[in-house]
Amino acid sequence: MGFAESAEDDSLPFGLTLLSAGIAVAVVSPILWILLRAAEVGVESSIETLTRPSMVEILVNSVALVTTVTVACVLLGVPLAVLTVETDLPFRRFWTVVLSLPLVVPSYIGAFAFVSAFGPRGALADVLAPLGVESLPQIYGFAGTALVLTLFVYPYVFLTTRSALLSFDGTLIEAARTLNHSRLSAFRHITLPQIAPGVAAGALLVALYTLSDFGTPSIMHYGVFTQAIYVEFNTFGRDTAALLSLELLAVTAVIVALESRIGDAGENYAGGNRTTRTSLGAWKIPALFLCTAVAALALAVPLGVLFMWLVRSGPGYTGGGFAFEWTYGWNSTYVSALAAAVSIFAAVPVAYLAARYRSTLTSLFDRATYVGYATPGIVLGISLVYFGSSYGPTPYRIVPLLVFAYVVRFLPQAVGTTRSSVLQVDAKLTEAARTLGESPGRTFRRVTLPLIAPGVVAGAALVFLTSMKELPATLLLRPTGFETLVTYIWRVQDAGYYGQAAVPALVLVAVSGLSMLVLLKQDGSLVRQEGQKDG
Repeated sequence: MGFAESAEDDSLPFGLTLLSAGIAVAVVSPILWILLRAAEVGVESSIETLTRPSMVEILVNSVALVTTVTVACVLLGVPLAVLTVETDLPFRRFWTVVLSLPLVVPSYIGAFAFVSAFGPRGALADVLAPLGVESLPQIYGFAGTALVLTLFVYPYVFLTTRSALLSFDGTLIEAARTLNHSRLSAFRHITLPQIAPGVAAGALLVALYTLSDFGTPSIMHYGVFTQAIYVEFNTFGRDTAALLSLELLAVTAVIVALESRIGDAGENYAGGNRTTRTSLGAWKIPALFLCTAVAALALAVPLGVLFMWLVRSGPGYTGGGFAFEWTYGWNSTYVSALAAAVSIFAAVPVAYLAARYRSTLTSLFDRATYVGYATPGIVLGISLVYFGSSYGPTPYRIVPLLVFAYVVRFLPQAVGTTRSSVLQVDAKLTEAARTLGESPGRTFRRVTLPLIAPGVVAGAALVFLTSMKELPATLLLRPTGFETLVTYIWRVQDAGYYGQAAVPALVLVAVSGLSMLVLLKQDGSLVRQEGQKDG
């Protein structure tokens, strides 16, 4: 019997419930501060501001970008997942890992790598100039932004779709084949409806990422919510920034609601029995070409550009007065480690209560922690600026506020891994400790905590690694003079000294790679999973 199941009917412990309620309120509070700040503007003024042509254009641009990137990621991620699971694609395990790796490149690093490679004065333009090619297609604007985001976030759909395919019972396809359904017909009528929740989950991650991304649209000169909010905030248009933040939250809520409807529509047939794989035949070469082209654009181009910058800059390069200091790396490590530690202290009581005592209230606390994850970093940052400037010390840009932003943003990563670990604890172990006279607190410390430690550590690692890469909240909340890897990268790219970003960008890519390893370990490893299905 599972640990959580054994206590479904137990009364909720007062102290733990009160602590979890306080954590839930703290996580949701930034949304309340944005609501209060926007309410100060007034209804008529709000309507007048949000219906300006420029504001309407921002809404249209954002919705168009989210729609285009999400559809493009589905059209790219689902076929790639099918190729690596359902077909006899050569080197499937290799392609599984390679096609997942674009997630290790933060999209804003990918964006200015593409600008450096394909921009008007980029590396490709320099190579083609002697051949008489005077100009290249415009990389900036909507098309460039959609292309870059698609290349670096499609793995969300790829990974969730693969997971759904690997858990799908392939004998259902064979049964359909005996009823004279073609492979394509069987996939469309049987497989696709059952993997729809997995596809929808990946599409939700893509949509939320695209909507909340600040760096890529700014670098690609495309006006969306995040870029407009940042500009308005820094030009003292605080009312407009608050209203745009509220509108961005509304669009986010609509996206989450749409995904929940799609995700609830399908059913999963457990089993995962792998039948004979589909032979690609003459399509094997085009399939390999597709995988190679995606890997080249999403991995070879950005990494090649970063190493080119590294070689060109040299160890003593200080162009433009932007000398890199390893103190920036220490600052990133320091605040991210604090965020990871605080996240664990906040995650354990919420996760334990949700797993051990199932009720509407505990589920509400658990869900509340996900509000921050769905809140764009730019909105979270501005909300905390409003709070800090109104109620905090002067100056309000202090490390604790920055750490709090990271915790609110990434707490679900710690809650999710911790809750999963608690659910795996056998109730008989804790019952045995209680029968030996141990108190609930000592039972938790001596029995439960050691058993859930791997999940707790994994959650802390994910919070640490994602905090290292957070851009908009860091830009808005970091103390004056407190430079981190991401703020230094942003500063040098804004000044056009891309070569200066080589070292910190490669460090962040390495950090992202560690994040991917943690993710793969939590999922049981894609390669190991693939090997089990082959067996």
